[in-house]
This record gives sequence, C-alpha cells and structure tokens, in this order.
Amino acid sequence: MTSTDTVVVPATTARPRRGPSNGLLRKRVRQIPIYLVVTVLLIVMVYPLVWILLGSFKTQDEFLNNPTWALPESFGNVANYTEAWSSISLYLRNSVLAVFPSLALVIVLGTAAGYALEVMVFRGRSGVLMLFLAGIMIPGQMILLPLFTVYFKLHLTNSLWPLIITYTATGLPLTVFMMATYFRAIPREVFEASTLDGASAIRSFWSIGFPMMRNSIFTIALVQFFFLWNDLLIALTFTTQDDLRTVQVGLLNFTGQFGTVDYGPTFAAICINMLLVLGLYVFLNQRVMRGLSAGAVKG
Repeated sequence: MTSTDTVVVPATTARPRRGPSNGLLRKRVRQIPIYLVVTVLLIVMVYPLVWILLGSFKTQDEFLNNPTWALPESFGNVANYTEAWSSISLYLRNSVLAVFPSLALVIVLGTAAGYALEVMVFRGRSGVLMLFLAGIMIPGQMILLPLFTVYFKLHLTNSLWPLIITYTATGLPLTVFMMATYFRAIPREVFEASTLDGASAIRSFWSIGFPMMRNSIFTIALVQFFFLWNDLLIALTFTTQDDLRTVQVGLLNFTGQFGTVDYGPTFAAICINMLLVLGLYVFLNQRVMRGLSAGAVKG
C-alpha cells in the first residue's frame, strides 16, 4: 500500500447528543414562577436592610441633597456609629438587664410547668393547661393600665422590675403550651424507669426531661427573645425615666423635639441593634432548626 492510497473507514452511525429530557425541561419550566416569587421575596426582604446599612455611612447633607438610592460618598465614615454608640450603649444595657432575666424565668418556669402538665398525673391538669391557653388570647394592651397601677403602688415604677415581671407573665402561656406539646413526644417509659430507679419528680425533670428538651428550649428561647427584645409598647409604658429605657424606646430619642431626624446616627443605631440580633440568630441557627424539626415530626 502506497502513501497515496486512501484508507476507507467504515461508516458508523453517529449517535445524537442526548439533551435534557422533555420531562426535565417541563419540570424546569414549571419551576420558573417559583424562582420568580423567591427572587421577589428576597428583594423585598434584603433591600431595606441594605438601604439601612448604606444610609448609616451617609452624612446629613447626603440624605437631604442626594437621591435616596445613591451610594454613600465614603464607606469610611464611622462618625455616625461613634455618635450612635454613645447613646445606644445605655439602652442596650437596659435591654440586656430586662430581657435576659425574663427569658431565664420564662424558660425555667415554662419548661417545669409543661413537664408537670404533661408528664405528672394529677386532677385538674387539663383545666390548668386551658388557663395558660387563655393567657395567649388576652391582648397585651388590656393589662397595661392595671399593671401600671399595681407597680406604682408597689413603688416599682422607677426600676426595670416592671419590665421583668411583665415580660415573664406574657411569655409564660405560649412557652407552657409549646413545652407541654414537646414533652408529649417523649415516651413515658423514660420517666417511669427513672421513678423505678428511685428518682423524685424534680430529679427526673432536671436530670432527664430538661436535657432531652435542649433543642426545643433553644427554639422557644429564641422566639421569646425576639418578642421581648423588639417590644416597644410595654417598655414605653413602664419606663418613665430616660436612663431606664430599652433599645427600642431609645431609638425614638434620635427624633428631635420638632420632628427633625439625624438620619446617619439613627440608621447606625438601627444597624447596631440589627447586627446584634442577627449574630445571635446565626449562632443558634442549627439548634433552632433541629428544634423546629423535632416539633414538626413529634408534635
């Protein structure tokens, strides 16, 4: 065979490239409206946060003369945060002193009550649980005036005790109901075995029931924390002095006597409050998801 001979290659049947099947294509087309809705929801949720964050770096002149959607001229302008922190640090301290003791009382008392109402057997426990459920339905505005009168007569109005007591009372009904539901999912044999081993009811609660409810406790604690931390009505009613105001009430102080607003420090104070709450949620995110999953499956 010479070099000029041509080599005949047998013709092979070319296989067409397999593209996405029609079923997969139809599935993706059907998902387009879902993606559009999710995108719109993300824009609605994220854009205000980004707008507040960008506004915290603007000067008063930029707020008044530049368009609303304009970026700040300098991201190194931290004067707004310095000014905001000098005012809001006191309000943050008051919020911590009022919210965290209330939260501890709500969790301990609510978990103990849920354990007693669901695990222990005694006459009238269904009626007691119904009373806690009724507490969820009472609007908070109805109890403010009677409570203020009681606190005034007890000389508690110039302290944070009215907030701690009211937060604990308003947080207990939902916590008791949720914890009773979570305890219902734990097999009774666990507590019966501890009783046979000689453990008392209190020992069974602290050594067995409370640790088993850890993820549920984190979930309820975070939900209650958001309610208490973001409260404005109760804090505005019972804090009669400026040095006792919580962070939500303190943000109102950034508005001047005649309605003038210093936008930069106000936005910076909102960002400080927002970042603290967001950091706590990110830290407890996994435990909260596990608690919600447990409640969804077992509750």
